[in-house]
Amino acid sequence: MKVEQIYTGCIAHAAYYLESNGEAAIFDPLREVQPYIDRAAKNNAKIKYVFLTHFHADFVSGHLDLAKKTGAQIVYGPTANPAYEIIKATDGQIFKVGDYSVKVIHTPGHTMESTTYLLIDENQHEHGIVTGDTLFIGDVGRPDLAQHVIADLTEDKLARHLYHSLRTKIMPLSDDLIVYPNHGAGSACGKNMSKETTDTLGHQKKVNYALQPMSEDEFVKAILTGLTPPPGYFPKNVLMNIQGYESLDTVMERAFHALDADAFELVANEHNALVLDTRNADDFAAGFIPNSINIGLDGSFAQWVGEMIPDIKQAILLITETGKEEEAMIRLSRVGYDGTLGYLAGGFDTWKKSGKEIDSIQRMSAQEFETMYHNQRLPIFDVRKKSEYESEHVIDANNVSLNEINQHLAMFPKDQAFVLHCAGGYRSMIAASILKQRGWDNFYDVREGFAGIAKTTVPKSAYVCPSTML
Repeated sequence: MKVEQIYTGCIAHAAYYLESNGEAAIFDPLREVQPYIDRAAKNNAKIKYVFLTHFHADFVSGHLDLAKKTGAQIVYGPTANPAYEIIKATDGQIFKVGDYSVKVIHTPGHTMESTTYLLIDENQHEHGIVTGDTLFIGDVGRPDLAQHVIADLTEDKLARHLYHSLRTKIMPLSDDLIVYPNHGAGSACGKNMSKETTDTLGHQKKVNYALQPMSEDEFVKAILTGLTPPPGYFPKNVLMNIQGYESLDTVMERAFHALDADAFELVANEHNALVLDTRNADDFAAGFIPNSINIGLDGSFAQWVGEMIPDIKQAILLITETGKEEEAMIRLSRVGYDGTLGYLAGGFDTWKKSGKEIDSIQRMSAQEFETMYHNQRLPIFDVRKKSEYESEHVIDANNVSLNEINQHLAMFPKDQAFVLHCAGGYRSMIAASILKQRGWDNFYDVREGFAGIAKTTVPKSAYVCPSTML
């Protein structure tokens, strides 16, 4: 059976391309749809359907543009009621894609409209299941997201729906089916996803904690334990996927304006635009436009944009490495940030050559941190997640997770120097840029983060679970 997984690692997302006898279908496409159109054109296939497993929270799907550009029909499962034309499939309904069949299996739990698609080949052999966020490799979809859009859909209610969907709709299926999930490790849509992006259903029945024998109450407890708060942009992406949105072509036309330093400054002031610098941490620290925020393209860019920029409609101006402008714009729009108004032509060098004011951030090596720790003992702020901190941390370090930094600014002193670090220097530079923007100046960032500190003689404390203490 001709099924192709199209995986985008920066947001841990998997779309799927199905083709048979001149017809194709796309499952859960990203916002930029031209690669799917090109893929079908390469084989002289016509995209007939765009199948959605649910209203996504972690990205804006490309179904609307794809349908408009190809004439494909958009298919959702039962209970989906978006503000645009779709085929609302019934449980068990069959769709034909060339000689293949796609069977709808309604699997509420992650969301109420969540649907799994059973893929059947030309010989009526069941090949695999496109599970969306119902079943991951090693995990299942978290059931606490829909309540941020519809308050009545509590995590407890959805968890119980998921329990029954898995046990009555998924687990009775054949063990040799290939599981095609929507996400892999790194996605915030689950808590325990494997680095593997496909597996057999039979193996998942053996190793996936959520598929083991347990009561409904035990299942609810198991999947709700350990959930961290979802990124703030998730409900906004859900609403965009339900209500509709501008074409990416329109967004890109508005965004793709090369500005010189004077024009860049003028637009920033006129539109109260956020200056988003997407260069790597070292380059940003060495020099940047005052009040700009650093979120590097070389890390979990979309996730941290969604975490740290609360207004999804925020006007944005970009600083990128030359040639990275379009990538930054597309990756912003993938998570609904469509407010880009332009970019600095020639990157930061243009600003520097203009003679305009620049700022910088002091960085120290892990070895310099070691010397400081043993001699000066400046306050230390660890901006990793709580779970990372509890696993191992520098003794006496304060933990302020990056995604909560704006709620805990009062913890950072202004009357003395202090030190920031994360795991490897990416998140701490985001934190450093935010502190700079808010008026802090006398601090250092550890270039190698905790990975470097761990190799020094600085005392570290590992978390010990109370149940294991004697």
